[in-house]
This record gives sequence, structure tokens and C-alpha cells, in this order.
Amino acid sequence: MTQAATFSLEMERFIRAPRERVFDAFTDQDALAAWHCPRGLRVLEASADARVGGRYRIVMGERDGARHTVAGEYQAVDRADFLAYTWTWEDGPLPAGVKTLIEVTLTSAEGGTHLRMRHSGFPEQGERDSHASGWRSVFNRLSDYLDPAGSAGTVTVLGDPRSSFCRTVRMALAEKGVAYTLQPVPPQTPEILAHNPFGRIPVFLDGPISLYETRAILGYIEEAFEGPSLQAHGVTARARDEQWVSVIACHAYDAMVRRYVLQYVFPKGAGGQPDRGVIEAALPDIDRHLAALEQAYGAGLYLGGSRAAMADLYLAPIVACLGMFAEGAALLEKYPAVRRGHGAMRERPSFAATEPKLA
Repeated sequence: MTQAATFSLEMERFIRAPRERVFDAFTDQDALAAWHCPRGLRVLEASADARVGGRYRIVMGERDGARHTVAGEYQAVDRADFLAYTWTWEDGPLPAGVKTLIEVTLTSAEGGTHLRMRHSGFPEQGERDSHASGWRSVFNRLSDYLDPAGSAGTVTVLGDPRSSFCRTVRMALAEKGVAYTLQPVPPQTPEILAHNPFGRIPVFLDGPISLYETRAILGYIEEAFEGPSLQAHGVTARARDEQWVSVIACHAYDAMVRRYVLQYVFPKGAGGQPDRGVIEAALPDIDRHLAALEQAYGAGLYLGGSRAAMADLYLAPIVACLGMFAEGAALLEKYPAVRRGHGAMRERPSFAATEPKLA
């Protein structure tokens, strides 16, 4: 009888921790409970009897209450060097009873440990590929757990800290309480183009996972990390918030930042001065956007409802820049609700923690 072909995946990561700690993270049930699930899930239960013939079991939970349970048996246990164990879903992406094999090899490297994992025995390529995506996220959590810098050793924001979109992403991470590393990089540089073919900032890295476009990044942050929600509460409020995210990103940013603030920050007019023609043409559009925002705020503090949400994170850095220059400050004086909403955002720790230097 011919054996059916199976598929396997191999993955390598550098972990800033000694081999012994990395190995123990795979075999200690308290450690497994701290990291062994993809971002956006939690380990609800974990047990491990790390000896040949011993068994482990991990129950993962989603925010909507769905549970996914995996279990298996240890095949080889060579502390700090090698670990092999079977992997069977009791309820999860593979049919119950399908058994795959995981082999983990650890070698010392300067500053930490080189981890090599082989996961074999998948009956279909699609199942192999979906597990590869999951393992990348799981190993990000392993890095968070063991790296002395915590998630700042895994999560990186690339971009100019003066960029309003870059600041929006940083504020979102601060709102969630996620430590990260800021790598100041201008747009259209090799570092940015390596991740974003359009060369724009910010770029967001979570280990080997890279994302660009601010709204996509905020969606990932919302789903991947614990902490206060970045979404407005309720169906209508969420729709309103998304509406204002689009308006701010597609229209208000162009008038308020590209055609106004940047004329002062990066003057390109005659004699190295701001281009007055561009500025004067932008002011009526800025006024129109502020009038619409004034109406949207009404008597409230936030654009999407009763709590700060994504649209507020988009707008706060823009209004902060707008008010730094004479014409923008004068226009803001006309709109007390916009100023009130901006004042509420300025009081948030995430705003203070991301204050850039425009000079």
C-alpha cells in the first residue's frame, strides 16, 4: 500500500534567552499557560508531564468564547537541546484524530538561542500553511515571554515620529499597554520599501509579521493584544467611527497636514519659505472639515460615541499639529467642540507618551 503524501513546515527564530529557559518554556505548564497560543487568544488550561511517554494538553480560548484544544505525547525530551512531541487537535483546525509531529531543536547563539522547529505530517498543504501562520504568532508570544524587553523585543514601529499616522499607531499601542520599539525611519527609504512597496510610513512589525496602512495596523493591534478596546461601543457608533477614520485619512489629512502643516515643517517655497499659495488654498478646506467635525462632536468628547476610539486616535495628532501654526490655531478657535474633544485626547497618557518634536 502506498502511503499518502504529507506536508511539513520548518521555522526558525532567534530568542533572546538561554537555551534552558527556552526549553523550559516548552515543557513547564505554567510557562505554557503564559505564551502558547496565537495573539488574540488566551490559554485557558495547560498541563504538561515532560517525559518520554508523558502527555500535555493546552486549551486556548477566543474572545467570543470559542475554545480550541490540542494535546499530545512527548516522544523525546533532551533538556536544553531537543524536544519532540505529537500534536493532535481535540477541537481545532484539523479533524480530531489527525496526529502530526513537532520537533524542536535549540542551539546556543550569541545573546540567546536559535530555535528550529519542524512540524510534519499535515494531510493537506492548506492545513500546513494555516499552522505556519499560527506558529509565527505563537513564537511572537514566546519572544514576548522570554525577551528581557518583553514585547518591545518583538513589536517595532518604523517611521518618522513626527508623522501623524505614525503617532496614531503609537497611541494605539500605548492605549493597549503594549511595549514596542520605535525605529525612526523616513519614508521612501530601503528600510521602509523592504516592507511597503509604496514607501509610506508607518510600517508595523510583530516579529516576522509586517503590516502597512494605518487602519490595517490598528485592526491588528485591536485583535492581537489585550487591553482596552480601540473600537467604539455599539454597531452604529462603530460605523460612525469608521466613517470618520475614512474622512480623516482620505480628506482631512490632505488639507490639514499635507497642504498646510508640511508647508511649514518642510518649506518648499521661494527662498526656502512656506508656499503661501498652497497654504491659502488649503485654509477653506480645513475650515470645511473642522465645521463637519464640530457637528459630529455635538456635546460629546469623542467622534464615535462614549469612549475614545480609532477616529479619535487618527484626529488627535493632526489637530495637535494644526494648532501649532497661526492660521490653524485661529480656525480652531471657531470650533469649541473640536477643541473640547482634542482636550480630552490631550489628557490621555497615550498622547503625552507619543509627543514628537516637530523641529
